[in-house]
Amino acid sequence: MVRLLISTGEVSGDLQGSLLIQALQREVERRSLPLELMALGGPRMQASGAELLADTAPMGAIGLWEALPLVLPTLRLQSRVDHVLKQRPPDAVVLIDYMGANVRLGNKLRRWFPRVPIIYYIAPQEWAWRFGDGGTTQLLSFTDRILAIFPVEAEFYSQRGAEVTWVGHPLLDTVSVLPDRQQARERLGLKPGQRLLLLLPASRQQELRYLMPTLAKAAALLQQRDPSLEVIVPAGLASFEKSLQEALEAAAVRGRVLSAQQADELKPMLYAAADLALGKSGTVNIEMALRGVPQVVGYKVSRITAFVARHFLRFRVDHISPVNLLLKERLVPELLQDELTAEALVQAAIPLLEDPAQRHEMLEGYRRLRQTLGVPGVTDRAAKEILDLTKT
Repeated sequence: MVRLLISTGEVSGDLQGSLLIQALQREVERRSLPLELMALGGPRMQASGAELLADTAPMGAIGLWEALPLVLPTLRLQSRVDHVLKQRPPDAVVLIDYMGANVRLGNKLRRWFPRVPIIYYIAPQEWAWRFGDGGTTQLLSFTDRILAIFPVEAEFYSQRGAEVTWVGHPLLDTVSVLPDRQQARERLGLKPGQRLLLLLPASRQQELRYLMPTLAKAAALLQQRDPSLEVIVPAGLASFEKSLQEALEAAAVRGRVLSAQQADELKPMLYAAADLALGKSGTVNIEMALRGVPQVVGYKVSRITAFVARHFLRFRVDHISPVNLLLKERLVPELLQDELTAEALVQAAIPLLEDPAQRHEMLEGYRRLRQTLGVPGVTDRAAKEILDLTKT
């Protein structure tokens, strides 16, 4: 029996964890190896077959101020999980993104179980987000192997002495077969010639507050320009659904919120049918690129967090969207902090909706991006690496 602990947080980590769990189950079946999976994650990982020790999907935050409300719930969660892990030590640990919590967990588990392999899969994007002039990383002190999803990530950690395997981007495994666009439009109830706008505002609670009202106002302005424009908002978590609906109503947007369950079921249809997405910066940008959906990206944090990052932590970055970071160019329009207004979103969106040349340029950039992400079979390669490192 092999007992694995997989730890992640937020909506995107829960998705990636669920895909990895499915691959691990395929690999242990091939090896005729009994497997016990414990997880810190969310409902998608639980549905894929893991025993959920704690639901960390709602626990993510970016920024000092934004993280304050989560301190006490996080401490209580950690105490409960610590007790379980001491009673049921894992044979190997897989950490997925979720830097602050996973770094603390990794250091703790290295002290408790010095011989247990710790694998970091989808490491935090330190190659892009390092503060100031420093190039050091906390991961190397406790990680036995990093399974990198980007070539630049693999190079970054290899140069700093880590054992690294580049497996490719796991979202490649989800786009091998794309739905027919016309069938997808019919499934969603779109009329001939009607365009579809997706709003993708939140995988964290704070983003409902800082992003969704502006995205909704932009959608309302675009509907004034084109009254037939259909607006759909997929909910990342069930707890987001009410807030998303209230934001649409407050901005007088004619649109619909899909429940988290509907969103998961209809995701391929939504992406096949969409003409444009307005959304947050994050993994979803790569997903849009792989699905061929033109997009405009925005992000905003509290003024306190922005001030501290800019003036004390010397946070500087050329791009914030992973698409632009990987291509090292501003392919996808980005609007940050005070630049993020409904009017600016609309100004960036109109050419992508109405100018075929602008759409073609972005889609060509997406094709270049895909060439840098590896080949499908990513999660199966990751699962094999994890089990090869696990002492059985």
